[in-house]
Amino acid sequence: MSIDRSEPPRPEYPRPQFRRDRWLNLNGSWEFEIDRSDTGRERGLAERGLAGEILVPFAPESRLSGVEEQDFMRAVWYRRLITVPRDWAGHRVLLHFGAVDHDATVWVNGVEVGRHRGGFSGFGFDITDAAPAGVPVPLVVRARDEPEAPQARGKQSVAYAPSGPKYGRTTGIWQTVWMEPVPPTAIRRPRITPNLAAGALDVQVPLSANLPGGAVHLRVRDESGEVVRGSVRADLDLAPRLSLVLPPERIRTWSPSDPHLYGLDIELRDADGRVVDTVESYAGLRGVAVTGKQIRINGEVVFQRLVLDQGYYPDGLMTAPSDADLVQDIRLGQAAGFNGARLHQKVFEERYLYHADRLGYLVWGEFGDWGCNTEEGRSTNQRPDASYVQEWLEVLERDHSHPSIIGWCPMNETWQAYGDRITALDDVMRGMFLATKAHDTSRPVLDTSGYAHRIVESDVFDSHDYEQDPDTFAANHAALHDGEPYVNRSDDTGESWSVGYRGQPFFVSEFGGIWWNPAEADRPQSDATSWGYGNRVHGVEEFHTRFEGLVAALLDHPDMFGYCYTQLTDVFQEQNGVYGFDRSEKFETRRIRSAQHRPAAIEAAAREQDAPTDAKRTDEEIKR
Repeated sequence: MSIDRSEPPRPEYPRPQFRRDRWLNLNGSWEFEIDRSDTGRERGLAERGLAGEILVPFAPESRLSGVEEQDFMRAVWYRRLITVPRDWAGHRVLLHFGAVDHDATVWVNGVEVGRHRGGFSGFGFDITDAAPAGVPVPLVVRARDEPEAPQARGKQSVAYAPSGPKYGRTTGIWQTVWMEPVPPTAIRRPRITPNLAAGALDVQVPLSANLPGGAVHLRVRDESGEVVRGSVRADLDLAPRLSLVLPPERIRTWSPSDPHLYGLDIELRDADGRVVDTVESYAGLRGVAVTGKQIRINGEVVFQRLVLDQGYYPDGLMTAPSDADLVQDIRLGQAAGFNGARLHQKVFEERYLYHADRLGYLVWGEFGDWGCNTEEGRSTNQRPDASYVQEWLEVLERDHSHPSIIGWCPMNETWQAYGDRITALDDVMRGMFLATKAHDTSRPVLDTSGYAHRIVESDVFDSHDYEQDPDTFAANHAALHDGEPYVNRSDDTGESWSVGYRGQPFFVSEFGGIWWNPAEADRPQSDATSWGYGNRVHGVEEFHTRFEGLVAALLDHPDMFGYCYTQLTDVFQEQNGVYGFDRSEKFETRRIRSAQHRPAAIEAAAREQDAPTDAKRTDEEIKR
């Protein structure tokens, strides 16, 4: 495939909730070389030109990268020249990576400027001293991605070929690379927490250093102009905080039916009142509460009709080909009657969350650690280690302020029996749960989605149930009313892997997965090349009958706060999406939508789908 160099791919600003005016996108054509045995450092790849080229930010396994290499790559190397603009002189220059899978080392002008481990979280380095303004210097990146390493990899297969619910691998850079100038004393990412009870936005503004005599100034605005402003000293606290109380007549909550966003301007001024740094952000005023077995949003019960979104694309793999593709996936979910999604087994890029914020789409933030365990001799996709907690904390810091996120789920399908000894999995699970609760007390936390629940104080409880017969499926969950939820059990012993249900809000966070591939309709299921759950349906009508029966069993359940259907789209061989992998319509979307609503709620659901004016605002409109 030839690489289009006419303009960089993914040119949009990558961090919409923490925006500065000046920045430089480094996506585009880079030199590239595969280092299968990870000996490139010894062979001088850090110092010389590389043999091939690649289109960043697409992973080398993807077609859009121009490489399309499907085999294992223990290491890959990237190289390009960068030039810091002359008018950035006097500022610190930060180099940012949206995500690099998995272990990254970065050199600028021959100087190692930093390292990072973790394929899902972003990172950045100060390259000021290595990259003088106006001088072209080489930027070199090595990414290691060892298949045997105990790293979080989500749905990436550790075998050569994808199979079942495991997909192709992603190696190296797979999100936008960019740089920006910041002043010597600068604003770091603000942490915005809605305080609905007080009608306020609580804003914490971390600083790179304190500024004697200085102050942080904040201004909240809506479509009618300024709502409220305030300031706080910048010399007493490394992270000054302020509660911005909104006038009652200007309060407008964020919800799926009205995803209202306030603009937020933040300035750091010195003792003489001069502006040192300025950033733009936005916020939604909404509350998430747990009452009995209910999860309420803004004090109201909102049944969560979620869909599992794997976030894969035929040509880009984990990287959306364009910003419009992110919007399309949310719109497809809404069109089918879902009001949110579990962002499943990868950390979605921040622009997806920006679109979920403005379109009113409820999401659960999740990490990519599917199926991890530490049992000897058990086949596993990944094994937990300390990097899980480190990387998850980076994710929490990045995503804390997005109003669309209404819950956290740090782990997923932890397949390990509950025995008499504490295991490394127990330690990591508890560490990730406690880290989440320490970072964010404003949202409920689910210790793990399905299978081995261990944290008795988990805010939420769930199970995965891929029973395909609606009557049996309903019977599985009938005892929840009596405090006996359906739980996942060991295939070997039939024993529960979970402890700790004490009446928390409960939902079936994976179900359905109805298998349908019309291209294989006449082929026996045993000879199928596609994959799905249970017995494959024989046609579209049978799909709708089964879907309607499964959904009804949960919609009719008085003790469920929601559900999550598997899944939004087909992904490679996994043919159980409500849409095709190319986002084409597989079934009658309107009928899928109708199955998820009571007659009295159809009108309200239509209001959710018909995005209000605020939901249609673009980056520039929110910025203004």
